[in-house]
Amino acid sequence: MTTYNQSAHHRFKNADEMAALFVDIPEAISNSLLIAKRCAFMIQDREPILPEYRDPEGRTPEQVLRNQAEQGLTQRIDSLESAGKLEFDKQDYIERLNYELSVIIEMGFTGYFLIVSDFINWANDNNIPVGPGRGSGAGSVVAWALRITGLDPLKWGLLFERFLNPERISMPDFDIDFCQDRRDEVIQYVQERYGKDKVAQIITFGKLQARAALRDVGRVLDMPYGQVDRIAKLIPNNPAKPTTIAQALDTQDELATIYKQDEQVATLVQTAMKLEGMYRHASTHAAGLVIGDRPLPELVPIYRDPRSELPVTQFNMKYVEQVGLVKFDFLGLKTLTVIQKALALIKESGISIDLENLPLNDKTTFRILAEGDTVGVFQLESSGMREVLRGLKPDRFEDIIAVVALYRPGPMDNIPTYISRKHGREPVIYMHDKLEPILSETYGIMIYQEQVLQAARDLGGYTLGNADILRRAMGKKIQSEMDEQQAKFVEGAANNDIDNILAAQIFEQISAFAGYGFNKSHAAAYALISYQTAYLKANYPVQFMAALMALDAGNIEKLAVFKQDCVTQKIQVLAPDINLSQASFSVEKQENGGLAVRYALGAIKNVGEEAMRHLCNARASLGGFKSVDEFAHHLPREVANKRQLENLVNAGVFDSLHSCRKQVFEAIDMILSTSNLIRRESSSQQENLFAGGSHEPEYAAIRFTSSPEWSQTEKMSREFEALGLHLSAHPLDQYAYQLSKLKIVSSALLDSALADGVGRRIYMAGQLTSVQERVSQKGNRFAFLQFTDQSGIFEMTCFSELLASSREKLQEGNVLIIRAEAKVENGVPRLLAQRIDRVEDKIASAHSGIGIWVETDECLQDIKSILSEDGAGRAEVEIYIKDRASRIKISLPHHFQLSGECREKLKTVPGILKIQDIMEIA
Repeated sequence: MTTYNQSAHHRFKNADEMAALFVDIPEAISNSLLIAKRCAFMIQDREPILPEYRDPEGRTPEQVLRNQAEQGLTQRIDSLESAGKLEFDKQDYIERLNYELSVIIEMGFTGYFLIVSDFINWANDNNIPVGPGRGSGAGSVVAWALRITGLDPLKWGLLFERFLNPERISMPDFDIDFCQDRRDEVIQYVQERYGKDKVAQIITFGKLQARAALRDVGRVLDMPYGQVDRIAKLIPNNPAKPTTIAQALDTQDELATIYKQDEQVATLVQTAMKLEGMYRHASTHAAGLVIGDRPLPELVPIYRDPRSELPVTQFNMKYVEQVGLVKFDFLGLKTLTVIQKALALIKESGISIDLENLPLNDKTTFRILAEGDTVGVFQLESSGMREVLRGLKPDRFEDIIAVVALYRPGPMDNIPTYISRKHGREPVIYMHDKLEPILSETYGIMIYQEQVLQAARDLGGYTLGNADILRRAMGKKIQSEMDEQQAKFVEGAANNDIDNILAAQIFEQISAFAGYGFNKSHAAAYALISYQTAYLKANYPVQFMAALMALDAGNIEKLAVFKQDCVTQKIQVLAPDINLSQASFSVEKQENGGLAVRYALGAIKNVGEEAMRHLCNARASLGGFKSVDEFAHHLPREVANKRQLENLVNAGVFDSLHSCRKQVFEAIDMILSTSNLIRRESSSQQENLFAGGSHEPEYAAIRFTSSPEWSQTEKMSREFEALGLHLSAHPLDQYAYQLSKLKIVSSALLDSALADGVGRRIYMAGQLTSVQERVSQKGNRFAFLQFTDQSGIFEMTCFSELLASSREKLQEGNVLIIRAEAKVENGVPRLLAQRIDRVEDKIASAHSGIGIWVETDECLQDIKSILSEDGAGRAEVEIYIKDRASRIKISLPHHFQLSGECREKLKTVPGILKIQDIMEIA
């Protein structure tokens, strides 16, 4: 290998320097420009290129498509008929199928449908979950018959023309969702089926967006990661409409303040703004593959991504399509993997569920939807969506389709009207009788693009193909096109006896809705997955929650949310156990016959799920570990590092073998040395297998110290460190009764508390886990505080004055009550601390006591006697006498102890109607 010594001349020289270097041959410089111009390349447009579909029986692709579609439709109809769900005449399906086939064949897309059908059916045959559809493809009966999609287009009013328009030539585009864990198997099949040199991923070029620019520059400036990350998070995160740094400085007060006050932050921001928008890296399209009819290097330049076995095109998606290659989308959808995991866990109980034939009117499912109990339910789990569901109270599948379509900026404005009309609080009005059959499903509100097409057809006399062109024109808002289309619509409406003025008004209304109308085929397909997940949660909640936690085992924030949801549902989450836990989350039968979720060994921090699988295999070969000794003697080599064992101990997995965690922790070095000794001895025995004689080695037992157990606080702290959440207990638990009486907002309910988008003062309680102090440009100190409560993690900012006055309280591990100013910025809760107190101090100073409701004043003497016997204290007593026409309130002048015995005695006094705790934060 040749080594070159760099010098000051190893750099890009400017034009003057180059001219000086080549003063003797100036034509060399001008020739470089000529060469560069000759290297220019213009991509030529080509017709779509599809791989050849070869039939073993020698039939043409058209014959194969027709045969498969007709057979598939017969099977679909027979299935509906046997289940008593056939709502349309068979001839309606046959006519629609024949129409679609004629369009598909005429437009030359036969091969496309056959290829997509081929790899989807291969996935189905190999038990790889496939989604019911995505995008407009769910509107095709041919796709439904070929099992490319899973929704009956006639039943749900889905239109083929929204997918493939015979009056506007464009490629069909099926976006296919596969199980996240097995998507690669489908891609591998496609490679083998059509040739590895004919299949490739598509390149994309990632630009430096605002947040990435800040993080990259911060790394170069050697600024603390946490500081840069927090600054970056002040940039609103909306991938659909990215916010620039300059825009964020104008709209985000906190960012602007830090920028003005901190010189280092100002340098960071200014440098990032210069780099923002530049290409950062090459990557690959998230889902797109191209499949050619010949080796792809003959059509496009290719490069090899070291992170993937698949080649990658050097043309991006735009130019790949320009040269004739057709994109196929293979998307990995985690929800399908969750569903598959849940079904497997349910099957362990001896129950098999036919997902394709779930009843779409299950009362239990609609009950949890109406209650907004949708944590983990596909598309319906955000706090805002849950509030909508509580108001909507859906009771039919069409409501789920509608809410999936409506819950977006713009259409959201129609949600209150939809709810009011559904529940009869507002009349449903149609501008013309012909609109009623089109809009009755959505209570007179135009929600779907398909409704635009139907209205144009039924009122304006359009074909559905022309109606789709009208829809696109309305979306573009080009006035000349709109004027032309309005004239055409009014003329067609006149043929349907609709006068010109009304027709123009209807056109305007349709146009207003068309701008943000949603694709019903897509909404219906995703609504089906929403319903499936809701059904599983409603009817098999333990298995569903275990599946959710298994698929997000590495996401601590989500695990905390799911764990809290289990508490809400009264589902027990059992602590990780060396003998009972699996590598993943599992379902365990309890002595009372109920089911519980058992925490996963693989979800413990820094142990590795694969290593835990090896550990579980070793355990299975023994029938379980009977002691820590046996564990040490059979420890697999994949679990041979001290950090792994420390986290296992801190998580409490050995509690069933040895009750003192501290003693097991102190024995870790001995466990590892014993395990290593056994492995060496075992290896030596194998080497001396034929040396004659054998002996069973003797090993010293693990010796535990006599150290006392860690304090409860220390145990909880270590458990939190190992799990990332509090599972067996939380420091707030000891204050549970008092906190339940105060208006404390938990981290799990923070989104709901701010769902209306209005800022407010709230109280939160938590254990302080992190204090990150910073200095502003003006020299003022501020801090980012992180807390945990029983349901998760929350963060807030603390400015200089409060930071200085509360420094003694702000020690990690302290349990605090914080008054904060809370608001929502770009969908993210922002908390600013205003007051900080130790929880015990705040509870002690809280206004507390009881209210006693009595029928008459006859029992007051008995109440006074019991309170006097209990003795003086800090609790107040208020008595409410329900006497005559009014209610009389008496606040006793003295404070009392109100012991548990005192409370029990009061309950026995005749004439007392109820006793209620009173507690308010001072």
